[in-house]
Amino acid sequence: MISHWNTDSFLEEPCFDCPRQCGVLRGSGKGICGADGRLRIASLCAHRGEEPAISGARGSITVFLPGCNLRCVFCQNWQISRRDVVARTPALSLDEAVQQLTDLIDAGGHNLNFVSPSHNVPQVRALVEAVRERGRQVPVVYNSNGYDSVEALGFLEGIVDVYLPDMKYGEPA
Repeated sequence: MISHWNTDSFLEEPCFDCPRQCGVLRGSGKGICGADGRLRIASLCAHRGEEPAISGARGSITVFLPGCNLRCVFCQNWQISRRDVVARTPALSLDEAVQQLTDLIDAGGHNLNFVSPSHNVPQVRALVEAVRERGRQVPVVYNSNGYDSVEALGFLEGIVDVYLPDMKYGEPA
């Protein structure tokens, strides 16, 4: 079961958020993805390089999350997806991150676009809920590698408006 990130149970329960099902206790260790129990954002900006329908004229508020649960050999986000990068990315409080997001929303960003969110589902939900509690209503994009559990996607019901998975692997047929 996926716990809400801003509760103590999140740190005490084994992590089964993604299909890897590594079971790490995020309060005292790091998963295969490199994530521990803290909120980390590798990059946050009004990104104009997404698909035109997503970035629009003013940009998509893109939240690049460090680490990855898939670990492709051809990663397009290799600068932020490695475990060592997660460890070097400063942790933020929920309030700090929400303030940065609301500032970008107020500057005119079209949406919140979470890139590589699959191993940070509880944090993504907590961020969106906190942004909405501050009165900001923008579409939420889940820009994933596609390696997500059904349970995690269900946990995001009512939170995410657009799912934008990248197709990484498949059968020739």
